[in-house]
Amino acid sequence: MTKKSTIQIQVALDEQKVPESIEWTATDSTADRMNKAKAMMVAFWDGTDRTALRIDLWTKEMMVDEMADFFYQTLMTMADTYQRATPWADQADDMRAFAADFYKKFEEKLKNQNQ
Repeated sequence: MTKKSTIQIQVALDEQKVPESIEWTATDSTADRMNKAKAMMVAFWDGTDRTALRIDLWTKEMMVDEMADFFYQTLMTMADTYQRATPWADQADDMRAFAADFYKKFEEKLKNQNQ
């Protein structure tokens, strides 16, 4: 018998269908209640059509600096995943370098904005 796990995501929307809250839980989680999140990215690979299907949502409370951190960390973990899944560590290193440059540019923009 195959073990199955369920991930449940609940998104509350305002009148304009903008996310106000995002909550999630998973059957294998040790949490006894829904977990709150300000943003989410979920991607599925459709092997038949060879396309990525994505759901990217963020709440009104998500700040720009949090979004930059979220993207930086997501890019870094994508690089880790790519390195584990393929024999091409050099491309994973390229992704990490891009992520570091992306974040550095964000910090520069933030610094210039606050001057």
